[in-house]
Amino acid sequence: MAGVSLKCGDCGALLKSVEEAQEHAELTSHSNFAESTEAVLNLVCTTCSKPCRSKTESDLHTKRTGHTEFVDKTMETVKPISLEAPKAAAMEIDNIDGSSGSGDASEVEMVVPGVDKNILEELEGMGFPKARATRALHYSGNASLEAAVNWVVEHENDPDVDEMPKVPANSNSGPPKPALTPEEVKIKAQELRERARKKKEEEEKRMEREREKERIRIGKELLEAKRIEEDNERKRLLCGFEKMEGGEFLFLPRDKIDPAVINSAGTELNSAINNPFFGVL
Repeated sequence: MAGVSLKCGDCGALLKSVEEAQEHAELTSHSNFAESTEAVLNLVCTTCSKPCRSKTESDLHTKRTGHTEFVDKTMETVKPISLEAPKAAAMEIDNIDGSSGSGDASEVEMVVPGVDKNILEELEGMGFPKARATRALHYSGNASLEAAVNWVVEHENDPDVDEMPKVPANSNSGPPKPALTPEEVKIKAQELRERARKKKEEEEKRMEREREKERIRIGKELLEAKRIEEDNERKRLLCGFEKMEGGEFLFLPRDKIDPAVINSAGTELNSAINNPFFGVL
């Protein structure tokens, strides 16, 4: 019986064609293939019609979807394996060894793209090489001198910045965009300045709002701290503390001390310290 599949000698996978074997080799680096009379399974799910190439794949499908019924259509699709190289690969081989093919005839002609000559002259007058100036104009869309200069600044470290750009000769890129007139340039510049001014004003307003919020927050914190200090001082005065001369310190006169209260507090504190669970509860 003729072979109906290719079997990978490294992992045992069954493959339907040379193309599949090539893809498998590229993905896995396996290179040991042989013809096999064992057909690649074609188990079709009766619920969703998904084909599965192995029992393992059908089991995984069942686990993911709950579908359990499959129809074996292997013999309907099986056919002898063809060991001929794919046509595309054969053409590549022919072109490499030069025995056939028309690579030269099919090569696309590449030409320098058209750019705005007036802006190109201005860029060259500024000291930019022609190739760099042409490249800048092409990739900035021939928009303006400013756009071309900005492109040069952004791409001055590109390794190909001084290579003349090329495009297919038959590309329908259309004529280059016309340069702006001096009056249009002035209007555009004014618009940019106005936009920058508004953006700066908005940023300054935002920063001022943030600073005002911070000042309010700090003021509230200071007022709260002062209120707490005054409240604590009032409580101490109510408890009998008196201010010393200068008002910097408070003290409790001896005649206002209640020994019973002090002793009771000491007893409670000593009991808490001696409690084995002190610090745990």
